[in-house]
Amino acid sequence: MIAAYRFDSPDKIIRGRIGGRQVFSKRFREELVELYGARDAITGERYAARYLQIDHRVPYEIAGDPHPETPQPAEYMLLTASSQRAKSWSCEHCPNWQEDRSEDMCRSCFWAFPDNYSHVAGEEIRRVDIEWRGTEVRVFDKIRKRALVDDMTVAAVIKRLLERLLQ
Repeated sequence: MIAAYRFDSPDKIIRGRIGGRQVFSKRFREELVELYGARDAITGERYAARYLQIDHRVPYEIAGDPHPETPQPAEYMLLTASSQRAKSWSCEHCPNWQEDRSEDMCRSCFWAFPDNYSHVAGEEIRRVDIEWRGTEVRVFDKIRKRALVDDMTVAAVIKRLLERLLQ
């Protein structure tokens, strides 16, 4: 048997993505850690650098690699696997991903710039991701206990506490 390959029309190549995704060099990864610190860009939490992955701020499916030969650090972020999965899921279900594919829309999204955004996947949402570690876990456990007693989510209890604090 002989394998037969069929290639689609070259005019269907999107924004020069003929070569596929690029592998990032160890040096580029180190440059990102130097620039941003060993932090997850979504949560702001510090991690050992080995737990952080390089991710495009604007999804590859939308913008490709704008400078494949010389990647620009400002176009990338460092994320833990958990944050990367959350971002991917949200982006893949965003109306912009499914319809318009506007790079500008992505650039104003939480998932691209969590410190300066106007929406989360096209919706007017403000978001904070909080982690409790070590001795802080006791505070979380108290909040969770309160949430169970009040038949609320942990997030709802935190919102209620903050609203009371800011009145």
